Amino acid sequence: MRSAVLFSILIISFLFASCRETENPITDFGLDYQPLEIGRFWVYEVEETIFFGENDSQTEEFYLRDIIDYSFRNAENEEIFVVKREKSVDLNNWDVIGNYAMQYKRMALIRNFENQLTVNLVFPPEVGLTWDAMAYAAADPDEFKVEFMGNATVGEQFLQRSLKVLQEEDDDEITFRDNRYEIFTKGIGLVEHYYEVFTYCSRNDCLGQMIIDSGRKTHQKILLYGKI
Repeated sequence: MRSAVLFSILIISFLFASCRETENPITDFGLDYQPLEIGRFWVYEVEETIFFGENDSQTEEFYLRDIIDYSFRNAENEEIFVVKREKSVDLNNWDVIGNYAMQYKRMALIRNFENQLTVNLVFPPEVGLTWDAMAYAAADPDEFKVEFMGNATVGEQFLQRSLKVLQEEDDDEITFRDNRYEIFTKGIGLVEHYYEVFTYCSRNDCLGQMIIDSGRKTHQKILLYGKI
């Protein structure tokens, strides 16, 4: 008799929980961590260092402006947003340097940059969530992870409702360093991009000294954003 009563209680609890889930479905999937809308723009300040060899590097400071220029439907009837990228050294004169595309696909943000498809974010995001960023590319798997959600300081801006996607954090201090992450803010989009990928000198006379042989370090931080 006691077992029957317990079973009945469990059934009632399950039905009640199911009813509550039906009454309160998820409606905010977090797509606005990267809004996609024609006319949206983002201006970034960028510091970039390119390493050509031992003791040979070049550092440049400039600005990038990304503008969602137009959209189209592909063969699968998915809406693709084309982003025009411009470069400036003074925020006044801008030169178009290329474009890339973004789209939502199966609850994920897909970015097509330099013919490389990457899954940069999945929805709804939550801390600890991981995925293969190369799921749509003919490349080795690359695991991305939502490392934190909360407030973020980017440059001099304090940004609430942000999240950090850790793309890679590895440095064997002998042959390579690979540190990459991006920060997204709800209602704004990408606010910070960090890319630091080096190879170290591996000759016998410099092995283990962390002398950079080649690579690039790019730090891109949001300055302005809006819609035109």
